[in-house]
Order: sequence, then C-alpha cells, then structure tokens
Amino acid sequence: MRDINTAKANIDAIGFLEIDIDINIDLFAAIEKLKKEKNAIVLVHYYQEPDIQDVADFIGDSLGLAQQAEKTSADIIVFAGVHFMAETAKILNPFKKVLLPDLKAGCSLSDSAPPELFKLFKDKYPGHIVITYVNCSAGMKALSDIICTSSNAEKIIESLPRDQKIIFAPDKNLGAYLNKKTGRTMVLWNGACMVHEIFSLEKIIKLKIRHPKAKVIAHPECEEAVLGVADYVGSTTGLLKYSVESDATEFIVVTETGILHQMQKSSPYKTFIPAPPNNSCACNDCPHMKLNTLEKLYLCMEYETPEITMDENLIIAAKKPIERMLAISKQYGL
Repeated sequence: MRDINTAKANIDAIGFLEIDIDINIDLFAAIEKLKKEKNAIVLVHYYQEPDIQDVADFIGDSLGLAQQAEKTSADIIVFAGVHFMAETAKILNPFKKVLLPDLKAGCSLSDSAPPELFKLFKDKYPGHIVITYVNCSAGMKALSDIICTSSNAEKIIESLPRDQKIIFAPDKNLGAYLNKKTGRTMVLWNGACMVHEIFSLEKIIKLKIRHPKAKVIAHPECEEAVLGVADYVGSTTGLLKYSVESDATEFIVVTETGILHQMQKSSPYKTFIPAPPNNSCACNDCPHMKLNTLEKLYLCMEYETPEITMDENLIIAAKKPIERMLAISKQYGL
C-alpha cells in the first residue's frame, strides 16, 4: 500500500492518487457509503465509462451538469468529467469542495484556445459580443460575455439582436453549424475537438450502406461534411432523446462512445453502432474523459483530493457569463 502522504505529494505530477485498493472492496457500495457520510454528490458526464455512469447522482451534458452544480445542496461535488467541467462547478460553488478524480483529464478543444492568444484575437473585433462554448478554460470564460453549450447555443444566439456582432469560440465546427442554423455571420475562433474532428465520412457512408435503415445522429462539433450525411444533429442530450423517441431501431452514433451506454439502457431493444474515426480504431473514445476510473473516483472521495482550487478574482469574472447562460436557458425552458 502506497503511503497517502506520498500519493498526495505526487498529485501535481501524475494527476491522481496512486494508492493500491483492496481487490475485495465493492467500489459501488463504498462510493454510495461515502456519498452519505460526506454529503457528497457525484456529477457525471455522458462520456465517462459505464461503471462511473452507474454511480452517478446526476448524469448529463454540459448544460445539465452546470444546472445541477448551481442548485446542489451537497457539501462536496465530485465531478466525473474533464477539468473545465469541474472548474465550472467550482465557479458556481466557490465555497464548496469540488473534486476531480484525475487532474490530467483535460480537453483538446479547451487547449485549442489559450486565453492570452484569444485576448489578442478579441481585441481585433471591437463591438463584438463574445459567446464561448462551455468547453473552455476559466480564463476563456472570464473573457466572454455569454457561455453556451450545444444544447442552448442556438437559443442564446437568437436572444441577441440580429445586428449584434458576435465572436464565437472555441469550436469552429459548432460555430459554422450555428451560423448556418441562425443565418448569422459570427467570427469564429479556429479551435476543434479531437474526438469529433476525426470521424471518417467514408466509413460512415459504408456503414449507411450496410445498415440502410439506420439513422445517422451526430454532434454539431463534427465537421460539416459529416453533418451533411446526418439524419439528426444535436447535443449529447438531444442525441439520447432522439434515439429514445425515434421509431428507428438502428442508429449510427457520431459522437464519443460513452453515450452509447445510456442509449442502450434507455432503449435495450435498439441497436447502436459507434461511428468509426479516420484511423484503425473501431470506435472513437475521448482519451481525456477516459482517464477517470471507478478506482480514482473512490479514492478522490475517500481522501477528498484532487481538489479544484481557483483564484477568487478569476471565479468572479468567469461566473458572470455562466450566470447569463443559465438565465437565458431558464427563460427558454431549457
């Protein structure tokens, strides 16, 4: 058994508590016990591994998770997702303890928008409102006027006057999709998600030929050519809802494969086929999301570390555009 003090000292280097766990322990029961003892809530993103999804108090996409984080009465928020999501929970709950099982669980899209470079970009477009996709760092949020998610982005854009100039960041694919949907000409930052950028159009078309009755459902972070062959484009929650409500029994799912667990649970007699990426893999996983494991989740709850800490001024600056997002979402019943 590794010493807890040594494990804590190594967190900055490796991102998580490297401690051996008794192989006989029932992690599901242990996590439930810790929730009660510590008044903790476990918030889980759809892209986490199935075991983690199955211990969630709430599972959802970025909008749903932010809404849950805002209203929770728990003393401890355990966030099974990636770093920017846990940061968002901390921004909304500066006096609560927010834990992340692995601090190295980052985000390629967030990394594609360094705040210092975005500030220079923003300065070139005076008179523009900045709408920033939630998949970004706290520093980016602090430079924004309104945060959005793929669930509410269209409504947030439409809530602004038609002549309002807008910068949209950091996802160029989502921004281009929204320009097309809303008829706007938003200025787009050149960022992208590694998971959604590498789906293979050729392989998806071959899947469509082999499964002619299957509906292709895709996340708007995908490239335009891929979205062009989709029967439905929507947020992660939107894709799940569509799969439940559609009369179709087969679906080619063009997003991170974690969502297939909830789709299969919600529709056990339907078939869900993960769209393949443009490499030798059969499906497309986010390497950052999958850094979290049930063992890391248990250890972070047991020892209440790794913890998300943030500068107070950054929290104040980043909170304003998030609150504006939540207010607009509530206005539209999202």
